[in-house]
Amino acid sequence: MMSGNQIFPDAPVVCSENGQFATVDHMEGSNVIKLKKDKHGQHHYIPLSWVTRVDGEVHIDRPGNQAMREWTSSPSIDPASDARGGTHKSKRQITEDRTSNEGRKNASSTDLKDRKTSKEQEPSLRNSGSPGHSGNKNPGNSIETL
Repeated sequence: MMSGNQIFPDAPVVCSENGQFATVDHMEGSNVIKLKKDKHGQHHYIPLSWVTRVDGEVHIDRPGNQAMREWTSSPSIDPASDARGGTHKSKRQITEDRTSNEGRKNASSTDLKDRKTSKEQEPSLRNSGSPGHSGNKNPGNSIETL
């Protein structure tokens, strides 16, 4: 296994297709590499176990597109999934994320339905005046406009 003491800040991270897809920010602990912020201002993390060699550049064992799908946005990497080379969230974490997102979606649509229902239940603010009347309940204060 590769040692993290060979990895230095600002080193290019190169995929298995020899293309640079990231730059090292620093080592986060002994087995996680924190990458510099992407164009969206987000740091990403990859496990040291992806590294195949370091020669001024940090070479990893997968194509850049795959690495970017599998990197994480937090430094906690699940060692069990790391050994399989997959994503770094447990099935439980993925399920919790999905449930959380669905809950937010459902809450938003429920809030929208509640707002529509309460608007429908609001009493009409229009006055139904008699014919020839402006609709104002207090005829002494009515102003007729042209």
